[in-house]
Amino acid sequence: MIRLTLRSLRAEALRMLLSALAVVLGVAFVAGTMIFVDGMRDGAYERAGTFDRHTDLGVYATGAEVLSPALVDRVRAVDGVAAADGELTDTGGLLGSDGRPVLGFTMLVAIPTEQAVRSYDVVAGRLPDRVGEVVLDAPTVAEEGFPLGSEVRVGGSGGAARPYTLVGTVDVAGTVRDIGGPFVGLVGPDAFALTGQRGYGRILVAARPGASVAAVTERVRAVVGGDGTVKSRQRILDEAVEEAVRNADQFRMLLLIFVGVAVVVAGFVIANTFAIVLAQRTRRTALLRLIGATRGQVFRAAVLESAVLGLVASALGVLLGVGLAGGMRLLMSHLDVPGTSGLTVTASTVLTGLLLGTALTVCAALLPAWRGTRIAPVAALTDAAVQPSRSAGRVRLAFGAVLLALGVAALAGAASAGQLVLVAAGGVLTFFGIVLFGPVLVPALARVFGWPARRVLGTTGALAVANTVRNPRRVAATATALVIGIGLVSAFMVGARSTKDGIERSVDAQIGTDFVVSGIGQNLPAALTGELAARPELGVVHEQRHTVVADVEIRAAHPALVARTLGEVLAGDATGVGPGQVLVHRELAQARGLRVGSPVTVADRSFQVAAVVTDDSSTDGAPAGHVIDMSDADFAALFPGQRGFLAEIDPAAGVSAERARDAIEAVLGNYPTVNLMDQGAYKKMLTGTVDMLLAFVTALLGLAVVIALVGVANTLSLSVVERTRENAVLRAVGLTRGRMRAVLAVEAVLMALVGAVLGVGLGTGVSASTMALLTRLGGDFHLVLPVGQLGLILGVAVLAALLASVLPARRALSRPVVEALADQ
Repeated sequence: MIRLTLRSLRAEALRMLLSALAVVLGVAFVAGTMIFVDGMRDGAYERAGTFDRHTDLGVYATGAEVLSPALVDRVRAVDGVAAADGELTDTGGLLGSDGRPVLGFTMLVAIPTEQAVRSYDVVAGRLPDRVGEVVLDAPTVAEEGFPLGSEVRVGGSGGAARPYTLVGTVDVAGTVRDIGGPFVGLVGPDAFALTGQRGYGRILVAARPGASVAAVTERVRAVVGGDGTVKSRQRILDEAVEEAVRNADQFRMLLLIFVGVAVVVAGFVIANTFAIVLAQRTRRTALLRLIGATRGQVFRAAVLESAVLGLVASALGVLLGVGLAGGMRLLMSHLDVPGTSGLTVTASTVLTGLLLGTALTVCAALLPAWRGTRIAPVAALTDAAVQPSRSAGRVRLAFGAVLLALGVAALAGAASAGQLVLVAAGGVLTFFGIVLFGPVLVPALARVFGWPARRVLGTTGALAVANTVRNPRRVAATATALVIGIGLVSAFMVGARSTKDGIERSVDAQIGTDFVVSGIGQNLPAALTGELAARPELGVVHEQRHTVVADVEIRAAHPALVARTLGEVLAGDATGVGPGQVLVHRELAQARGLRVGSPVTVADRSFQVAAVVTDDSSTDGAPAGHVIDMSDADFAALFPGQRGFLAEIDPAAGVSAERARDAIEAVLGNYPTVNLMDQGAYKKMLTGTVDMLLAFVTALLGLAVVIALVGVANTLSLSVVERTRENAVLRAVGLTRGRMRAVLAVEAVLMALVGAVLGVGLGTGVSASTMALLTRLGGDFHLVLPVGQLGLILGVAVLAALLASVLPARRALSRPVVEALADQ
């Protein structure tokens, strides 16, 4: 039996090729993910101690506090300390050689001046030693063409850009200092001036040669007291590695979710494949039984065949996974994504891929193998048993109908119940309902979608539809594999479009000006708003600022803009907000008995209520509706250190948008940490992350869709083998080669189209339920269908199905009619 099984595999190698392809792709995804992330982990270990090579211990700030320069001096004076210096990391901005901001997030660092604790790799020149000097990363210097000794302008949240002398370049690629943009290194006082910080984030300490590091640590801890936390070198490295590895592990978990989807789809495909193959071997199995093979031997032979096939396919999948991981690394490097490293192929990764693929194939073949042993030898020798078409059981169909109904009900009722878990449960139940009820649902939809083919192609179309639905379980299994991938892609597409629409409507409601100035990764510089307001070309300049005082949110407001966020003015005049006049929201007014004209105290200063209003926006850190709006001038006087990340700007009366933009750009030329956008660009910036996430998810789920389409091609190809004599009879009685191709093409299109439509319907239902729930919980989201994208999904599925029918059609037409008629 073993020799017979291996010979069968060799004889049917081409037939099993498509069967193995689903396993190859699934294992490649798994192995590629593991290899790529293992490389990231190894790189994380290598990079963890880059900037602590000469550090024996460190003092770290607690919470949001900073370490003062005076504390650095006290630590430096501790007995046994050879050197101690502070380090500060923040974000900033850099002006290029053309005077424009260099794109990307800029890492701004206060570099230690003590030689004993410096751990930077200098490429050219030297590190800064005094005020007015700066170092940049080597790639930025090369791209901008800055020569050593030239003037470089650097800016931060503390004010306008300032000139510094470039004294060197450093290599920070792949380290924690590499965040996708320029690296700027300065001495401490310059970093304080640019960032507005008053102290360091940590103090690096090097012990004297021969001194006990443990004793030095205790003496430093005594000097620091409660002003900071003292950590040993090993703890610093352990925490750095833990953080880096945690990020890699989180990324791997994200990828493995999509890997799981691809593996499940591959399982559907391989199970359907073995069901077809073993059904086509009914006569061979019967002959083996007649000459003495037991049911157990037949079953074990089928399992052995699946194991060999799974092992070979898994080995190919691991090899393909290495190539996939290499492609991912090249892509990340091309996109300048920091943290990418080499590839790490471990024995555990190879073993996992081999075991997973083999186990998947064997498990998928168990049920078809068991069913193949249930047919009596004599019955199997009859013509009626050559192409068995078993209908689904009543229990399965009834259970599937119940699950389908429960899933739809859960999706419909999730918003009313206010439970996100109902959305997930509804999606899962609906999918399994489709799986179990598929033998009824899928053929019914195939007949509906096949109506145009019957009308246009006549007998050819009718024959194709009949072939598609003749085996309900088979066509249901093939279509269901598509439902998973396309359902998830559709859910993300509809959800992303609905989310973008909600963001855009929120911007329309909350941003009432032509231009928006936003900080890049930080708040706006303190002097920026004042400089913009001083320009005569600009009429409205409003920096969005807020803070919470005594459980009340205090917001800066502008009379020309305040009305856009108000739901209703209950009393007074909302435009009356000005010096000494504030707007009080209804909930706060009711809680404190305030009305128009009432005095209200904010930060020990008395104001008068100009109006009582309602507001649809949520409060930040205060009870709902406990909000006071006051003028920009009053807010600045009360909270001078409170900054915002966004400023709204409108041209002055009679000034064109072009002139206003020129005036804004003239001011922003000295501020590389801010960005100017109109409303359209601002919306695009806010929704860009949604688009990026959608593209990422679609690319990952695309593999599951490809595997499912492989299943369509596989089912069609094996069906051609099954219908060899039948197709020969049709050709003998006059069916042309073109019409034979049309029959197979329509079959493939119907299988793919039914799966795609069910997937789009499932994904849309999940997204609709999610949007309704978010709206119920206080958001402003509505279901928006991206008709073009959903249509593209259906179009791609149909086109892929047509391509999948090419090889089966060629196989069906390759054998002479007489030879095919003699096929047994």
